Amino acid sequence: MIPEGLRRALGSNPGGVFYLHGDDEFRKKEAADALLEAHLDPGVREFNLDRLRGGDLDMETLASILGTPPMMAEWRVVVVSEVEQLAGTKRVRDLLMEVVRTPPPGLALVLLCTVPSRSSARFYKDLEKGARSVAFPLLSADDLPGWIIAQAEVRHGREITDDAARMLALGIGSELAMLTRELEKLDSLTPEGEPISRAQVEAAGTRIPRQDRWAWFDLVAERRFPEALEGLDVLLQHGESGVGLTIGLGTHLLRLGVARSGGAAALQDALPPHQRWLAKRAMSQARHWTPEALEEAVEGLLMVDRLLKSSPMSEHHLLQSWLLDLALGGDRAAA
Repeated sequence: MIPEGLRRALGSNPGGVFYLHGDDEFRKKEAADALLEAHLDPGVREFNLDRLRGGDLDMETLASILGTPPMMAEWRVVVVSEVEQLAGTKRVRDLLMEVVRTPPPGLALVLLCTVPSRSSARFYKDLEKGARSVAFPLLSADDLPGWIIAQAEVRHGREITDDAARMLALGIGSELAMLTRELEKLDSLTPEGEPISRAQVEAAGTRIPRQDRWAWFDLVAERRFPEALEGLDVLLQHGESGVGLTIGLGTHLLRLGVARSGGAAALQDALPPHQRWLAKRAMSQARHWTPEALEEAVEGLLMVDRLLKSSPMSEHHLLQSWLLDLALGGDRAAA
């Protein structure tokens, strides 16, 4: 009954208390809707669904709703958003934890929570430990293409190329609702049986930067240093920061180090779920490097990072010097 992506995190049994927490409101709502659809028969849905906001609830109202049995169905679903608004009332906290420990028969309680920054309240830890819990942190820039690839497959049964996913992420950014709408448009514009390609993204009118950071990382990883030097100017002119590029490059080169030393299996294990699309590309790029060359490059980036934070030299000069050092040492570093 529970969709595959959630089933891996929450288990396959229906009912009980689901605790969806984190700062990504879009993915939390998407998960809550999936749980709702998995439990409710459309014919009796209106009799067995309550959507509540924590800021509007008191103890008596919540207890009454949670104690109401399903009507003409196996399950009743109660979705409570803004659970953090309930954390300040002991009686409500106790009620929710009692339901977590002993869920009423036929109840699926879905709790959506954004834990306040730096909160150490035990209530949230108890919910995470006792309920069927999954976290939804904000996706990083490196996660976005993988999320797009997964959404194209899950929502539309459609393949999207790595380059097209990267272009969407760069052109639209981390607004997941907008990315979802753009995927719907691209699905309708792409002929049946064909993958969504970069050409389709361009034809749909998505603004694509002249140089994107992932393509630039690929240039460095493939040791195409003259092109990387040209691309560096474009990236910095279009708002990328030297610190951001240095951190991204360091991460990319560390992936190559894992691929070089441990092979494909080790790289797959090291990559977060939404970044596993990078594995094939990284395995190919790792063949351009020796372990010693990778170590030297990463040590050079550490020096760049320190100088970016303490030196009067420009970020362009520091990154350009690092790239030139790699280019001049090409014979020594070649695999």
